[in-house]
Amino acid sequence: MPRPDLHRTDLHRTDLHRTDQHPTDPHDTRRRAFPAASEGDDSPHAANRSSTWHGRPLDRPGEDVEDQGLAFDLGTLVTRRRTFGALGTGAAAMVLAACGTGSEDSASGGTTSASDGGGDTASSGEEMPTETAGPYPGDGSNGADVLEISGVERSDITSSIDTDTTAEGTPITLTMTVTDLAEDGAAMTGAAVYVWHCDAEGEYSMYGDGLEDETYLRGVQVVGDDGTVTFTSIFPGCYSGRWPHIHFEVFPDIDSITDAGNAVLTSQLALPEDVSTDVYSSSLYDGSAQNVDAITLESDNVFSDGWDLQLATVTGDVDAGYQVSIDVPIDTSTEQEAPEQPGGEGPGGPGASDGGGAPPAGGAGEPPEGAPDMPSDGGSDQG
Repeated sequence: MPRPDLHRTDLHRTDLHRTDQHPTDPHDTRRRAFPAASEGDDSPHAANRSSTWHGRPLDRPGEDVEDQGLAFDLGTLVTRRRTFGALGTGAAAMVLAACGTGSEDSASGGTTSASDGGGDTASSGEEMPTETAGPYPGDGSNGADVLEISGVERSDITSSIDTDTTAEGTPITLTMTVTDLAEDGAAMTGAAVYVWHCDAEGEYSMYGDGLEDETYLRGVQVVGDDGTVTFTSIFPGCYSGRWPHIHFEVFPDIDSITDAGNAVLTSQLALPEDVSTDVYSSSLYDGSAQNVDAITLESDNVFSDGWDLQLATVTGDVDAGYQVSIDVPIDTSTEQEAPEQPGGEGPGGPGASDGGGAPPAGGAGEPPEGAPDMPSDGGSDQG
């Protein structure tokens, strides 16, 4: 809507501040310039002498502040008058969209990317289920403890910390978005995430035969301001009796990882069948193709009670590698509950038991003292 009083050529803007005209005179139809000169530069004409106003770029550098247009005025309202609350969020968003500022697009884009993991679990209010850590956690709850080793806080976990051994396999980049449902789904910034999984042959470092001194495919990352942690690793193999999976534990902070009992969540993520089948065509994954063909998510001892929240989103290909992502919503106001697993409780974290499977080649070696016995028929280890 045009504002004729502000564009009259026969009215000098200094008339808007005449002291001989009472401001409440109903016959005075002239409008006060916005914003007032006293709130910024010495006069509204300062816009003619600069391309910015209070550090903000002017959309129309050659014109006065009050002639910069609706988008500029709204920006001033946001920063100086804080009137979005009065307008209402929805109304303000509609006005911004009409002005073509792009602010709403940026905000929604950020939200979308943050919830693109294994489905929109954070917004649904459902917590990631607690699962067994299995008999090979390496967190001190079952013998070996990588969390006491200097250097465990790392993003690339393909190699052992103190040796030159590197696990071979199809590369993956794992991104986990960790949020706190007790804080309205806010990023769980500062939390520590410990990730571990088997190698291409289905064996676990620190436990497999001859792997007692290896620490590959284990590492810790601290959740950033955006709620994410990222690990560089390889696609895990599939051993008998278990669906392809990755273990993880979430701790309140990096200082609390020295005690596995401090974990606020112990769980596992599942990998998609089609991707697993493609990966296991490689000779590096000897035995995995046969093992994955012999099991389903429905028959897996961990995921059979439901896997919607735990099935990761995976993109990429065998040659270039894969990007694996998942949302990890946690309710820190409640205690994690040990899942019901066949075979009862055992070492290795909440719900650990001896019901799961054995690696496809070479077995898992001799577990450390206190670990559950491996069945002679390769029937279960719940790893």
